[in-house]
Amino acid sequence: MILPVTIRSIQHYLYCPRRYGLLEINRDWQENALVVRGNLVHERVHSGEHSYSDKDGFCRSNVELYNDELEIYGTADCIEFERSDKAEYSEILGGRYIVRIIEYKPTKPKSALAEQSDMIQCFAQKVCADSIFGIDCECMMYYADVRRRVRLPFETEYDKYFSLLNELLGNMREVLDSGVIPAKRKGQSCGGCSLDGVCMPNVPKYSVRSEIRRMAEDE
Repeated sequence: MILPVTIRSIQHYLYCPRRYGLLEINRDWQENALVVRGNLVHERVHSGEHSYSDKDGFCRSNVELYNDELEIYGTADCIEFERSDKAEYSEILGGRYIVRIIEYKPTKPKSALAEQSDMIQCFAQKVCADSIFGIDCECMMYYADVRRRVRLPFETEYDKYFSLLNELLGNMREVLDSGVIPAKRKGQSCGGCSLDGVCMPNVPKYSVRSEIRRMAEDE
């Protein structure tokens, strides 16, 4: 049996396999300012205020996606369906549409690893949407801090990202199958992680003198 994997959890694994294990195996969760900021951006998108319909097409937010072949599922922040005579025909949509996935992020990535993580998450959404709508979907990343969309190059780099995604899913399922939370990686940057207190709690050093003083005070 192939264990299903959520698209959102891909980013957790890429950031830190130990964080992924704490979330998926231990079901630990804590929030910090960065998590809350991201949640606020997504709440606004998922509220439906971006949804519309007109003669040129329609747009829907908070769209559920899945791919039975890869056993992945998740939610797209926003998908635009633009009518175009030059676009591919979609049986499920009953017409020719440019299908455009929009993934919202609070800020532009500050490292190559973070950028790659964002792109793989969006690519996983594309794989799902491609199979659902039966056409080659476009992908855009929207960065709220600069209010700018960036088109992702999946048309020319599809095989590269499909291979990366498959490898990642295999590694993630190994963690789930084992039930063992991975050790902290050497050199892992933990500054922005909301689970730092759970992952590596600050335990006071044991002191005999302090313990004797505490016992005396209790008496």
